Amino acid sequence: MAERTLRSPDALIEAGLAPDGARASLDAVAERYAIAVTPEMAEQIDAADPHDPIAAQFVPDARELRTLPEELTDPIGDEAHSPVPGIVHRYPDRALLKVVQVCPVYCRFCFRRESVGPQHGGALPRAELDQALAYLRDHPEIWEVILTGGDPMILSPARMHYLMERLAEIEHVRIVRLHTRVPVVAPAHVDDALITALKRAGKTVYVALHANHPKEFTENARAAITRLVDAGIPMLSQSVLLRGVNDDLDTLTALMRGFVELRIKPYHLNHGDLAPGTAHFRTTIAEGRALVGALRGRLSGLCQFFYVLDIPGGAGKAVLNPDALEAHARGEMIIRDWQGGRHAYRDHAGES
Repeated sequence: MAERTLRSPDALIEAGLAPDGARASLDAVAERYAIAVTPEMAEQIDAADPHDPIAAQFVPDARELRTLPEELTDPIGDEAHSPVPGIVHRYPDRALLKVVQVCPVYCRFCFRRESVGPQHGGALPRAELDQALAYLRDHPEIWEVILTGGDPMILSPARMHYLMERLAEIEHVRIVRLHTRVPVVAPAHVDDALITALKRAGKTVYVALHANHPKEFTENARAAITRLVDAGIPMLSQSVLLRGVNDDLDTLTALMRGFVELRIKPYHLNHGDLAPGTAHFRTTIAEGRALVGALRGRLSGLCQFFYVLDIPGGAGKAVLNPDALEAHARGEMIIRDWQGGRHAYRDHAGES
């Protein structure tokens, strides 16, 4: 196993995870987007498999340099709903608190790829955190705070304890949810000190785990997840439908069953966002709905999830069921948001 996180094309080539002939294109990708592959994930990559699902998610690819006209720097419209730094308040009863701009790994399909990475800073500065917490305190309709970023679980136990204590002071915030990859990509970080910091605030805490392929459920990941669940922290799943990674019945079946066997409730399967340089990952909505439909009778009710699209521009998530869609010719669609608004969406796959 690699002893350190791989953060550059040179490190990836030295570890045998990228060919030396790709150095120029990988350097070009690295100039624009952050790179990080943890030892836990590097160990899972089969370098002899050109279609390895872990490598596809974390090892940079020259195709990331191609940006399509419809791709957006802020594909889900966070900025339109950010009243103060660190806060995204899109829905009435919940708000995002983006506490860090870094992650232990950088997904090659990340919808925030233009705003995360060490070049964008680390934790939210204390003055901006105070401003964000003041916003939460001044809005009593906010019942749930979703910690995101970046990956909030990368915080040290001391910083997590401080953050949770500050949130505990806001009486109307009853739920704190963390969106994270840490239990699978850096499982050793999920130790007793971090779990204690999460539980100390007296809030109901949920952890939403991002995983996209059953190979991510390593022995160490399973142990980290077990520590969280045994500590009384309920867990949900979030995944992204990715061409060449999990866009087939067998992989999605194994993934959802894997979540349930680990006592994680499947929650969201996200359609690929229109992030720059990610077209090669995207399926069509029609392909995604066909997969989800085929899984309905195949999988236990415990394994069922919502297939969702973040509507470009900031209108929020739409569950991609028939009631939310009006299909038209040549892949044109109208998608209805949670408020009944209608949004045009062009449904087409990216080129592989």
